[in-house]
Amino acid sequence: MQIARSSPRQSLLNISSAKLLCGIFVSAICPAVMVIVMGFILPFAPPASSAPLVSSSTAPVEKIADVRSAALSAEARQIASWVRNSLDNRELDFVIIDKKNAVMHVFNADAHFVGSSPVLLGSAVGDDSVPGIGSKPISKIGAAERTTPAGRFVAERGKNTNGEDIVWIDYDAAVSMHRVRANNKAERRLERLATPTPADNRISYGCINVPIKFYETYIEPLFLNHSAMVYVLPEVKSLADVFGSAASVEYRASPALP
Repeated sequence: MQIARSSPRQSLLNISSAKLLCGIFVSAICPAVMVIVMGFILPFAPPASSAPLVSSSTAPVEKIADVRSAALSAEARQIASWVRNSLDNRELDFVIIDKKNAVMHVFNADAHFVGSSPVLLGSAVGDDSVPGIGSKPISKIGAAERTTPAGRFVAERGKNTNGEDIVWIDYDAAVSMHRVRANNKAERRLERLATPTPADNRISYGCINVPIKFYETYIEPLFLNHSAMVYVLPEVKSLADVFGSAASVEYRASPALP
């Protein structure tokens, strides 16, 4: 049987014709396919945002302690914000004693304000304890030695010689924080706490006297299972002298923070 063969020229013509037809098909079909595909995808594509990109290198805003509910002095606010920024409290709750205003402020570990109360303080003005005062009998402590020392203290729960639960601020100097005692009526300690002025809140030998209800509501639970930080603000020295230069930096508030 004889098989029909095409010439090389005829084969080239056939191939050229096939390529031409394929090109026509592709040019006609591909745009239609693209239109269909894009029509399916575009409705699901996220809209372009006109908001500017935020650089990851933007400097963080300083954290300001949450004291919106408290009437704090400028120095107390400064120390509260310094504690929050520096984490100086070691993730512990903390208390600020403002000697100039005879008031204490309680904060949780995240520097959120908890509560405030007037307090009674040492009758003498000064920021240091007299060396060896912790071993002196009460009767031997002179009027000028009755100071409440300024500084940063890791305070903890304890008991005094009468078995009363107290908070030791400076054990060696025998400075503690405890419920107010009204044993001596002539001292009018309860009345002093009730007046609106801090001028008459200087009556103790150096210890910090706290109203009983406030002590049992806030202070006692605060120190029940762990220690806490106590920052006693100075009344003669500067904040930098007592807490270091970093504590005197002014922090700016941010509306983005609580």
